[in-house]
Parts: sequence; C-alpha cells; structure tokens
Amino acid sequence: MKISKVTPLIMGTPWRNLTYVKVETDEGLEGVGEVRVLNRTDALLGYLKEAVPRYVLGQDPFDIESIVQRMLRNDFVGGNDISMSGIAIIEMACWDIMGKALNQPVYRLLGGAVREKIKAYANGWYTVERSPDEFHAAAKRAVAKGYRALKFDPFGEGYLELEAAEKRRVVSLVEAVRDAVGPDVDIFIEMHGRFNPITAIEMIRELAPFKPGWAEEPVPPDNLKALKKVADAVNGLGVPIATGERLHTLYQCRELFEYQAADILQVDISHFGGIKYTKKLAGWAEAYYMLVAPHNVGGPVSTAAAFHFAASTQNFKIQENFNDFGEPYVKQAVTGLPEIEDGYFPLPKGPGLGVTLNEDVILEHPRQKVHFNLFAEDWHKRDVAEKGS
Repeated sequence: MKISKVTPLIMGTPWRNLTYVKVETDEGLEGVGEVRVLNRTDALLGYLKEAVPRYVLGQDPFDIESIVQRMLRNDFVGGNDISMSGIAIIEMACWDIMGKALNQPVYRLLGGAVREKIKAYANGWYTVERSPDEFHAAAKRAVAKGYRALKFDPFGEGYLELEAAEKRRVVSLVEAVRDAVGPDVDIFIEMHGRFNPITAIEMIRELAPFKPGWAEEPVPPDNLKALKKVADAVNGLGVPIATGERLHTLYQCRELFEYQAADILQVDISHFGGIKYTKKLAGWAEAYYMLVAPHNVGGPVSTAAAFHFAASTQNFKIQENFNDFGEPYVKQAVTGLPEIEDGYFPLPKGPGLGVTLNEDVILEHPRQKVHFNLFAEDWHKRDVAEKGS
C-alpha cells in the first residue's frame, strides 16, 4: 500500500480555523488528521506543500516511524510549531489508515486500553462577561452538559502584573466558579503564560483555598528556570504546576524533566508530531511520576486522536475538550465521535480513529480571517473574526 494523495481542507469558525488532511492510498483506503494552528494557517499549508511530495507521497502508511523521522530529521532545521503540526496530522491519518486496514481501533494498535473510559474537562464554556454572577451561571451550564471538570482563565488581558483591583476580581471569579460547581468538580486555572514569577506565585497562593487541580503555564514558556522558581515557591500548597502546550519536541522537554519544574505535561498531540511521538514523551514522563493531560483546542478529529492516546497511556490524567461549547457544525464535521457521559467519554468505537469526515460540512464553513489574541480585551468571548474577510 502506498500513499497516493494528500488533500488539505480548512473549516472556519469565528475564533479558529481547523485544518484537516485527507490522506488517500493506492488501495482505496483513506485516513484523516486535523490541527488548529494559531494564526499560522498559511504557514502550515506552505509546509505541507513542500513536505508532502518530499516525504509522504509513495510511502507505505504503515511505516509511521519512518515517515515521522524523515519529516523531522531530513529538514535539518528540526521541529517547530509548524513542522510538528504538519507531521502530526499526517501521522494521525496514517494510524487511521492502518486501523481501517486491520479493522482495529487505533488504541488497540498502541498496546490496548488501560482504562474503560476517558476522563475529560470542559474549556471554552465561559464566553460571558467577567463577573462572578456570569461565571457562576456559565459553570453551572457546563456541569449540566455532563462535565465534572472545568478549566478557565480568569485573568482577562493580564500581562506580567495585575492591578490590586484586578487581583480581587480574579479571586471573585474563581470563588464564584467553585461555589457553582461544589467541592467534587475539578477546576483548573489557566494562566496562559501571562505573568512574571512573583505575580504568578502570588496569584497561585491567593487561589489555593479554592483547591484548583492545577495552575497552567504560570509564566511564559521560554524560561524554564522561571517556571521552576514558581514551582518551588508554591510547593506545599497542593496546587500542581502544568505546562507543555508550547513545547513541540522531545528535546525541548529535557530541561523541564531535569528541573522537575512541573507536575503535569500538557503537550498537544496535534502540535507534537502525533500520537506515537507523544507516547514516547509519556513514557519518559512516567519515570518522573508525571501525569499527561494533552492540550486540545482542535476539532473532532484531533479530539478522537487524543482519545486513542488516552485509552492506551498509563499515566494519562484528563483530556481537554472545547467542542461542546463552540459552533455546533464543528462536531458535525465528522460522524462517530463519542459524547460526554457524567464526566467521561467512552472509548472510541470502529476501526482507525473511529470517525468519518463530512466534507460537505467543511465546505459549507470556509476559512475565516482570524487573529486570536489572548491579550486583547474580551478575548475569552471567542468572537474575533475580522468582518468582511
């Protein structure tokens, strides 16, 4: 079997463009992959235009390790956010083809399931005014959808520091969410790499009484010693440090392990070279007793890929999902994706990734001109498409 054609497809929403690839073979089997690249869709398409003829066409889709290594090594520059995203979506599609050829779900090909269901948390649920009442009501709606864990960024457009009044506002928002969901629902605090270490430390201490399940990216991702400074300072508060969505290769994770600067890894499968490459990282993390909670801001295909990783990975913790709180047509882009049930997704069913792409839905929602900026006012409302584009 040989890969004969790779076709990119883009579906637009007001705050993200989702790039799919359809990988076809000379035996008629097809596989799909998907990624959301932030503000860099053209760069991804340019990478695929050069890399696919060079490394992918004519290859056996069963030779996943070889394809990934050729794409990663033979470009000399190495892995970055664009190349590792391009590699990931080709890799996902190859697993999909392999599973279909063998009539097995991907998680069976990765060693089989180590759990019967996949714990998940909601994101994107708080597209409301930044007031305690609005966050309280939105949190209740998210729980009513079936989630037993919620993540949110209460910090507005904060950068490096916060004014005293804004610090009090943040505390009031987190307090409102905890009150809304009660003590048995997990809440995770997203900090989006906003702060200098002293501010991050102060805010984690202020929020610790509300028992957050983690503090995510408290400082920018470029300086791991700054992250270690935060981790050391809040040790003993019972608030784990999570990070990783802006790490793209195994090599970038080395110092994170050596410093023991985080407790939970959040690399994004669709930006980290795909399912197998992420499982390599998870095995390494297991030696440090670290858990893996993959970042996932993608649509239904990347979510399906994450479910197969979760099903087959011993030190998996919990899976992020946006798609129950966005545009309904995003979920309609595939058939076969499981639905949340009391805080958990059932294991995927069917061969391969277990989803079938609906190209008509994708074509009905073309790419939008989006600039998603986490430091803009009301960014959390996720309505950032530039009108008239």
